Amino acid sequence: MDRKLFRSILLIITYAVLLVLCLVQFDALLGLLGQLLGLLQPLFIGFALAFILNRPCQFFYRLYERPFARISAGKLARPLAVVSAYAALLVVLAVIVSFIIPQVAESVQLFAAQLSGYLYNLQRMLNELLAYLHVDESIFDLLPGIPELTSYLRTALEGLAQGLTNTVMGVVSITSTLISMLVTGVLSLIFSIYMLGGRETLLPQCRNLLRAYVKPPVANTVLDVVRLTADTFTNFVTGQVIEACILGALCAGGMLFIQADYAPLVGVIIGVSALIPVAGAYIGAILAAFLLLMVSPLKALIFLVFLAILQQIEGNVIYPRVVGTSIGLPGIWVLTAVTVGGGLFGLPGVLLSVPVASVLYSLLRRDVRRRLKRLHWEERRNPPRGEEPVPPREEEP
Repeated sequence: MDRKLFRSILLIITYAVLLVLCLVQFDALLGLLGQLLGLLQPLFIGFALAFILNRPCQFFYRLYERPFARISAGKLARPLAVVSAYAALLVVLAVIVSFIIPQVAESVQLFAAQLSGYLYNLQRMLNELLAYLHVDESIFDLLPGIPELTSYLRTALEGLAQGLTNTVMGVVSITSTLISMLVTGVLSLIFSIYMLGGRETLLPQCRNLLRAYVKPPVANTVLDVVRLTADTFTNFVTGQVIEACILGALCAGGMLFIQADYAPLVGVIIGVSALIPVAGAYIGAILAAFLLLMVSPLKALIFLVFLAILQQIEGNVIYPRVVGTSIGLPGIWVLTAVTVGGGLFGLPGVLLSVPVASVLYSLLRRDVRRRLKRLHWEERRNPPRGEEPVPPREEEP
């Protein structure tokens, strides 16, 4: 038997055996894959942290590159850039912890203290609405009244407190969890520092490894897709974070004139919800409006009008000037991506579906243009009968 034919038959048999083994032991393979991903969790978290800090690190690197060019051949610029990027991150976290969180906690405590009064206001507004519409109130007799609802809320809070107390009693479980989280955090931090500090070494190594084992056309295509993906995710993350911070700050400033007590809380709600594409603006508006509705319906209406005007100004004026360029995905596909991603993968799917869809959309658009260009070139080289072929230009393939 020919050696080449024998090798092909052996390869087909091996592939069939492996396929059957995978189908039979599918659950075991999924469990093994889950364990492997769990072990690699610090690497993934470190990569995500390094990806987020990449732009600040590059900014500080360009800032330090010239002054330290003559000192140790510029080798101090990269470590100083990494330290500066993490210092900036710590400053941001310190500001959030020392200023925003206490204000939000105070607003939440104020809301909880006045919850009974807000519920009575809602009941009164409901009664007035029913009287205005001439609706028989007996249909709502089955619904719990305000005292019962308040009692339910207190019972739920007491149950939550009791559950937390029971959880605290499990010292061993909590200790092991904290140790695991601490180890994961430390390893993730080490991975991110190594990725940021060794950027000039890791990127050429990955490129050389890919070009050494993959054919040049495939390697160039993979590198192009990776570059496009990195740029798209960077623009998306930067745009969403900047948009959320600006929108939350402006909303908190406007709330000082509407309901000053809840200004930090509403600002945080609007800012956090702005991180969710498309649906985030509606979610934040509904939550904040419901919060103000229990205080005063007029204030809730004023807030909705203010938020609608603010989002128009922010989306059409501030966002394009701050971010520069968008991710280039039409609105209909943004909505489709968010719907499909959220239905398949939950909140991570909602957050990551838009940049992933933008990358796929850009690749499809490039391929369509390339195919149409090639088709147009072939039509010019091989015209219908009776027409002379048009000589191709120098830039045509």
